[in-house]
Amino acid sequence: MSSGAPNAVVRREQRGDILLVTIDNPPVNALGADVRAGLLAAIEAADADPGVAAVLIAGSGRTFIGGADIREFGKPPLPPALPDVCNRIEACTKPVVAAIHGPALGGGLEVALAAHYRIALPAAKLGLPEVQLGLLPGAGGTQRTPRLVGAAAALEMMLSGRHLGAAEAHKLGLVDRVAGEGDPIEIGLVYARELLAQGAPVRRTRDADVLQDRAAQTAAIEQLRLETAKKSRGLFSPLKIVEAVQGAVDLPFDEGLALERKLFLACLDSPQRAGLVHAFFAEREAAKSPETQSSQPRPVARIGVVGGGTMGAGITVSCLDAGLPVTMIERDEEALARGRANVDKVYAGLVAKGRMTEDAKAAVMARWTGSTAYDALADADLVIEAVFEDMEVKKAVFAELDRVCKPGAVLATNTSYLDIDALAASIARPQDVIGLHFFSPANIMKLLEIVVPAKVAPDVVATAFELAKKLRKTPVRAGVCDGFIGNRILAVYRQAADAMMEDGASPYQIDKAVRDFGFPMGPYQMSDLAGGDIGWATRKRRAPTRDPRARYVQIADRLCERGWFGQKTGRGYYLYEAGSRTGTPDPEVDAIVDAERRRAGVTPRSFTDEEIMRRYMAAMINEGAKVVAEKIALRPLDVDVTFVHGYGFPRYRGGPMKYADMIGLPQVLADIRAFAKEDPLFWQPAPLLVELVERGADFASLNQTK
Repeated sequence: MSSGAPNAVVRREQRGDILLVTIDNPPVNALGADVRAGLLAAIEAADADPGVAAVLIAGSGRTFIGGADIREFGKPPLPPALPDVCNRIEACTKPVVAAIHGPALGGGLEVALAAHYRIALPAAKLGLPEVQLGLLPGAGGTQRTPRLVGAAAALEMMLSGRHLGAAEAHKLGLVDRVAGEGDPIEIGLVYARELLAQGAPVRRTRDADVLQDRAAQTAAIEQLRLETAKKSRGLFSPLKIVEAVQGAVDLPFDEGLALERKLFLACLDSPQRAGLVHAFFAEREAAKSPETQSSQPRPVARIGVVGGGTMGAGITVSCLDAGLPVTMIERDEEALARGRANVDKVYAGLVAKGRMTEDAKAAVMARWTGSTAYDALADADLVIEAVFEDMEVKKAVFAELDRVCKPGAVLATNTSYLDIDALAASIARPQDVIGLHFFSPANIMKLLEIVVPAKVAPDVVATAFELAKKLRKTPVRAGVCDGFIGNRILAVYRQAADAMMEDGASPYQIDKAVRDFGFPMGPYQMSDLAGGDIGWATRKRRAPTRDPRARYVQIADRLCERGWFGQKTGRGYYLYEAGSRTGTPDPEVDAIVDAERRRAGVTPRSFTDEEIMRRYMAAMINEGAKVVAEKIALRPLDVDVTFVHGYGFPRYRGGPMKYADMIGLPQVLADIRAFAKEDPLFWQPAPLLVELVERGADFASLNQTK
């Protein structure tokens, strides 16, 4: 029989002498205020009812508890607070069992840790991913987890934010048992009755004794502290997580909880929190487009990839990883063998690192086929062209695809810059042509720019977004222009960097300033990594249409004329020893820069790192505003997601448009107008930026528009 519940999202039902407490808050049973209140009331009721011998907490649907309710983010907290709920669950005088199926993440896992016993179904996913939002587990997670699994395993979970499967969680000691498949409620009830039959006591996680060897635990924490300081450079919350876990080792439980709360509130107040939360929501929004709302994707079961070079191989690996069979096309048998070897090399690397078995590799490679004949693509549902960045070469490929591919096959190009409308117009089925701009290495980089030409069918766009989901990529919808969203903006802030280099800042100072801001590398390191010849080809292609009044810095051309293309040639802006990916500054580059300054009649001056970043960011933000105004990006958040996932923009700053909002658009506009006194042609304020400042608005106000 059912007993009265205070709200509809937490149901209470007496099953013999067990009180079944079911969370029913679709879609993921998030821990909103009503759920927290319902859990608290259920435990109070169980303690007060002599007819209740034990409590079972379970989730309805496909989830135990997916975590915090994101609708409450950024709003004043509503009682009861989750730490109070967890403490009350743990203090219950009757055994509390958590039956975990599907995700138990963040606060959801903290609820389970506060229970006295935990049983997990095979598909359970347990994790504490708060670090991804600039936080730490704030409802006892930093104190209870180490008491069950030890400091090192707890920190690895929290600092990575990764999800553990049921078997791993059981092996670590996070759950007591892994059940077979079945109904989680029935499995939980059987387990609870078994515990009662055994006379199992209330067993509080706070009393677990895994941390008894304090010296060993502290040594493990110190090692992770050093690694974290290096890996999480510039991030606020990771070291706070380490500090909280050290508190679990050093302090009595209640004092540890108080420390956790203090550190949690410090994270909550950090500006990084705002940037990370924005990035979280922006990714969710970027995955939606007008076409995905109105059209169903076409079925995609077989993929074709034209080209087996670095990019084609990376795209192939992405598709194979998603379980899709791939047919690779190359111009001759020798090139095809190299293409297969490029794919094989990725998996061989995983085997060598122990992350894949030889059998698993063989099973994946069995989905790869290769051919030198385009006719092998007759059955492909979607073909991705990844050949040399030359319009005539790509048109020749698309003429073949038009000839051999079945009606309704999606024809995608991986071009970084070229006009996809012109490419689509070159064949008889422009409605099937779309841009899928992968970022290198394509099997690792998360960003996928989905470039939407004028004549493409809406269901082709929806298909591209569905493919991104299958490939576990972060998609962003982009319009057609030279460089789309990311590379168009990159070209502009790279121009700003080049101007600073010619005016007196060394490329090495600029790179360092950009790294200190939070990027993994600066623009000249990035040029060396990508290959200077790529940018050189683009500059030569654009030369006929370049405004003759525009400043053109020739330093990069001087390096390319010497064949210094970066890492692949052993020198670019930096010198690279054989096999090294880390370059050292090159005095000859400094000499070339000096010579170019003299040729251009520039008297060099010094720049502070702050001046460098003000110009670098102003150029990025200003061009971003133009991209939004022209609807190349649907919303400012699409620019942010592009830069966080494709260009190494520090996630904790949210993206360039969020960063602009955080420092204030009037400040950005004032900087641009000041820089315009030196170069009015380059530093023309974006009309959208001027308009937003005039009406006291920000970029965030435009993120609701579709």
